[in-house]
Amino acid sequence: MAEHQRIHDLPADQKPREKMAVLGAGALSNEELLAIFLRTGTKGASAIEIGRQLLRKHGGIIPLARLDLKELCKEHGLGLAKACQLQAAFELGSRAARDGSSMVTLLNSEAIYHFLAPQLAHLSTEKLCVLTLHGNGRLIRMRELSSGSTNQTVASISEILRPVLIDQAPNFAIAHNHPSGDPYPSAPDKSLTKNLAKAAQTMGLHFLDHVIIGRPSDGRQGYYSFAEEGHL
Repeated sequence: MAEHQRIHDLPADQKPREKMAVLGAGALSNEELLAIFLRTGTKGASAIEIGRQLLRKHGGIIPLARLDLKELCKEHGLGLAKACQLQAAFELGSRAARDGSSMVTLLNSEAIYHFLAPQLAHLSTEKLCVLTLHGNGRLIRMRELSSGSTNQTVASISEILRPVLIDQAPNFAIAHNHPSGDPYPSAPDKSLTKNLAKAAQTMGLHFLDHVIIGRPSDGRQGYYSFAEEGHL
């Protein structure tokens, strides 16, 4: 498609809405999905091109989802109404992931990462979650326990263990995100994990893992697992 060609002038099989109706949402590119929310472009740029520009500028969907409403409103071709539509779409995706959690089985750190990354990887501040699990790995409940700054969460050992005791969970895990995208643990992360493991052992609770959610890059996976690294 030429950069400045209007969506209205495209062949039917290249128009985002018509393409979705025939092939499903999974067949659309990220810029085409954004174009459906934007609906209209600006003079000299179609909705698809505006979506493409946003993705190029911010480096993809996840960094774009991290922008707050004021930042989105400043983007070329958006404004308050379209910025609100985009934020609503990102929030709906996050809530859909949470609402479907009762059927989730989390048997290992990779499963925990893939479950939580859509909800945590794009956040601009750290958030700590406690996952209580049945003996077969089926999720009992996920709780967002605390939010912190851009590089630290604040939670005590007792706050983390309280939901495990309330749910009478045979297993539990914790996870938090690193807004920088680098999942390697900080000194406070290591200290928290060590102290939590000792407390859980004393109380007869099975602490499965502490997973740090980052973003994958060349030569680096998107998460760090204390269990995989032999520290639990």
